[in-house]
Amino acid sequence: MFPMVTGFMNYGQQTVRAARYIGQSFMITLSQANRLPVTIQYPYEKLITSERFRGRIHFEFDKCIACEVCVRVCPIDLPVVDWKLETDIRKKRLLNYSIDFGICIFCGNCVEYCPTNCLSMTEEYELATYDRHELNYNQIALGRLPMSVIDDLTIRTILNSPQRKNG
Repeated sequence: MFPMVTGFMNYGQQTVRAARYIGQSFMITLSQANRLPVTIQYPYEKLITSERFRGRIHFEFDKCIACEVCVRVCPIDLPVVDWKLETDIRKKRLLNYSIDFGICIFCGNCVEYCPTNCLSMTEEYELATYDRHELNYNQIALGRLPMSVIDDLTIRTILNSPQRKNG
């Protein structure tokens, strides 16, 4: 009889503890519901991205040796590398390089494994167009560096932090 009573006491303690955890979770939910929304006026206010943000890929044509490592490590075989073998010097000559950002998953594998560091990630996150074919960037479009949000004087920058107050 005594083990049965202690079993009921343990069960009661566990029930009270579970109810306390549920109550704490519910209070957190209610505290978030009372906050006012923070509205960002998009074209004029932009978030400053973190250092590790993976945005659009930047490509330097002169550094590329057409090794196609970026194509092999890409999970969807996305970069298109066109090259021609120069038989007199026995080296590849890069003709075209392109990436379709409409398909890219921005994993950064191509940047990580590039042996010559001709690929890098920028902080640009505005890749919106009305025609998805405009997202297919060739080596010329990939070579353009985007303007930094911090350097643009027409834009009010907002820090990307969860403790931001409305105001």
